Amino acid sequence: MLVVISPAKKLDYESENFAISNDVPRMLDQTEMLAKKAKRLRAADLKAMMGISDALAELNVARFKAFETPFTSANARPAIDAFKGDVYIGMDAPTMSNEDRNYANERIRILSGLYGLLRPLDLMQAYRLEMGTKFVTRRGKDLYTFWGNRISKALNEDFADDEDPVLVNLASGEYFKAVQQKALKARVITPVFKEVKDGHARVISFLAKKARGMMTRYIVDGRINDVNALKTFDREGYQYDEAASTATEWVFSRPQP
Repeated sequence: MLVVISPAKKLDYESENFAISNDVPRMLDQTEMLAKKAKRLRAADLKAMMGISDALAELNVARFKAFETPFTSANARPAIDAFKGDVYIGMDAPTMSNEDRNYANERIRILSGLYGLLRPLDLMQAYRLEMGTKFVTRRGKDLYTFWGNRISKALNEDFADDEDPVLVNLASGEYFKAVQQKALKARVITPVFKEVKDGHARVISFLAKKARGMMTRYIVDGRINDVNALKTFDREGYQYDEAASTATEWVFSRPQP
């Protein structure tokens, strides 16, 4: 069983609380191709392409210009420590033990517009390049065509020793679209997190993101490798809703006050 999650826009490269790692992204050669092209972009280009502010455009111009290999603990940090969005708040990586981190590195994969597929302990440099960005390369008009079936192939490699491979999709729709399911040699289970109020259940984006992180941490804490064990997930009031679930989409809901 493997888990895929999304990256985060918010990054932390200032704090001292991060692990030392020598792991590098397996698709770094592809990343360098994207970074080389991105280095030539102006702030106005990034602003138009990603719909970001002038300040964020200038920041990311500087990030791409600073991109260099090899990655070291001086110029990069592990992905699990660098990302700081809602999913990672739910995961609460700073409280993981070394054993937890090693297990996470075996079971969790992070989808990325720039890096393709990351393990939690893979070193990465700061960037912003969302998977849905219309970033034109020789392969096509966007990052989905750039990555093609490479992400699915990498996941298949990680599933090579699994008799019944299952991919738990805890990523957003934008990012999971980069996984070509026709090329994937695994079942896909997608947990969905809903809030119930006045008898109506609905997905609230930031709460769902945090819940994806909490389930990821639940998998790490419990060393879960049987997908059916996910149905016992009960953190912060969520419960598996069998009646609302299907074979591939598992609903977890909780009442809202």
